[in-house]
Amino acid sequence: MSEPEITRESGPAKGRYVLVQSGEEAELTFSIVSPTKIIADHTGVPDALRGTGAGRQLVEALVADARSRGFTIIALCPFVKSLAARHPEWQDVFV
Repeated sequence: MSEPEITRESGPAKGRYVLVQSGEEAELTFSIVSPTKIIADHTGVPDALRGTGAGRQLVEALVADARSRGFTIIALCPFVKSLAARHPEWQDVFV
């Protein structure tokens, strides 16, 4: 299995993190509220990548970006919200 690559795509109002592994694409989409706040609104993982940790890797990339770029995250996506609840060490970036 090939090593996944995560990229960040961002426009003026929306963006997404994309993980490509074995020809499959998983994504975490977000809406930009302000320069210091985004809303994580959806995580989509194809059946072929379920159980591989793809969704978690996308959330980890989001958390790392929030810390390095200085923004906070509103978790509307149920998957992101449930992971954030299980990781108290991430609470510095979730509102």
